[in-house]
Amino acid sequence: MEIATIQGETRKTGGHHQNERLRRRSLVPAVIYGHNQPPETVALSLHDTVLALTHMRHVIKVQLGGQETQYLIKDVQYDHTQQTPIHVDLMRVDVNERVRVKVPIELRGTPKGTAEGGTLVHVLSELDVECLLLQIPDVLRARVDHLDLNEMLHVRDIAVPADVKVLHNPEDIVAVVHPPRGTETAEGVPAEAAEGAAEPEVITKGKEEAEGEGKES
Repeated sequence: MEIATIQGETRKTGGHHQNERLRRRSLVPAVIYGHNQPPETVALSLHDTVLALTHMRHVIKVQLGGQETQYLIKDVQYDHTQQTPIHVDLMRVDVNERVRVKVPIELRGTPKGTAEGGTLVHVLSELDVECLLLQIPDVLRARVDHLDLNEMLHVRDIAVPADVKVLHNPEDIVAVVHPPRGTETAEGVPAEAAEGAAEPEVITKGKEEAEGEGKES
């Protein structure tokens, strides 16, 4: 697992206006908490943060006051476009402790059922896993070439590293190939109804800052 390095600086709490001034300087307000220590308010380089999130990094190093420390990215709040991070929660962690995180699922290949008019629906986009800090996978990949009409990919079908524990039911559905509209699924439900019920999972990111600052939209 690669660990991105982000430049940071200390900041004072100041609510909405202070955070807006930081963002105009291309900085992202952030809070560091955990391990029974008082929360710290910091600001992170927007450029560095976007790069880390784009490459789906879970663990980062923050250079702050001449020191470099590793943290777990616990939560991210985005702007209305869902593209630009506007607040980050970082958790203090020990490299020897196990953590629980969400890891994105990447589906690879074209299901053979699409040749018959089927549609691949990605039902579960992330897996909740537990593992050591430095063993967090950046992404979990699974091939779907073999899926025919009405066939499904389950959590049990996704390969994970030996020391990574998946916290889902093995029978949870990750993806399914729905048949053309107007036909029936394997369960006897019209395909158009099943499609409406199988929208991809949406993860809402962001929570109140530990120091009591409100969220901005």
